[in-house]
Amino acid sequence: MELFASYSWIQIAVAVAATLGAAFIRGLTGFGFGILLVPILALALTPVEAVLALNVMAGLLALIEIRFVLREAERSALTISALLVLTTLPGLLLLHALPAPVGRLLIALVALSAFFAILLPRRPGHVPGKVATGFVGLSAGILTGFAAMPGPPVVPYYVGRDIPRVTAKASMIGIFGVASLAGITSGAVSGLLEWKILALGLTLFPLVVLGNWIGSHAFGKVSDPLWRGFVGVVLGTAALAALLKLV
Repeated sequence: MELFASYSWIQIAVAVAATLGAAFIRGLTGFGFGILLVPILALALTPVEAVLALNVMAGLLALIEIRFVLREAERSALTISALLVLTTLPGLLLLHALPAPVGRLLIALVALSAFFAILLPRRPGHVPGKVATGFVGLSAGILTGFAAMPGPPVVPYYVGRDIPRVTAKASMIGIFGVASLAGITSGAVSGLLEWKILALGLTLFPLVVLGNWIGSHAFGKVSDPLWRGFVGVVLGTAALAALLKLV
């Protein structure tokens, strides 16, 4: 318990409630864990602690979903994953260099950008060109390090195209899994990943598994239009809540 001595019971309670809710959304949509959880955790913890704790939980979750990803994901997920690894550490160092209030504001704005991106018109199902795919990969890496949110460029890339939702979900899960592992590695290399952050992530992980399991069962029971509409609602609600809490 000494590892948690620096956290208040209020901070821990916020982390527990937010983790369970975000994990459910992640199981239902294939994304949203970081977009929902980091802005809330960053209000109770420092932004760096919130980002790294999220990466610990998401990294562990990704390890138990490898077979689903390999079976259903689009090949573009491999390219995006490889590129985001290159820019994750610079994103984390940028977050560490900024004052905490500025970091919290920028994290909220990142969440808001994902909501507006998902409102863009649906595109054909074919894979975008190399430039567009490369931009998504590099920007996802920066956002992984800075906010544990590779979602803003990745979610519109897949959900905004006319492809099966199973393919979109598996592709996003695969990318976010690589992103979380890259975030953990960057935290360890930079010395920012403290034992208390690792312990917090490990302690909250059973809640992640539970919430994700419930959400995954609900995934197969909703229609495609309803699922895509729910994606937009989740993004908008997360962004608005984060901004309102800052105000």
